[in-house]
Amino acid sequence: MKDTSFESSYLRLEEILEQMNSKKVSLEESLSLYKEADCLISSCNEKLKKAEQEVEVLIKNREGSLVIDSEGKPETANFSHASEHLS
Repeated sequence: MKDTSFESSYLRLEEILEQMNSKKVSLEESLSLYKEADCLISSCNEKLKKAEQEVEVLIKNREGSLVIDSEGKPETANFSHASEHLS
């Protein structure tokens, strides 16, 4: 499978879900779609993990070390889309 963007992989996953929920696909086609979805999910998970790691690096205190929460994990911030700030 070629390396595609997270967004296009996610859209393809939605298409696969619609196809499989339509109950109009054969067993063989369902298996093929399931395999494709499995690869897409793995790819999306890798991309999300990499993005999370990059965000963790960006969230540093002024001294340059990561801000650690009470559980010893790097502190992160929720992502909000720019359109959420317009309302």
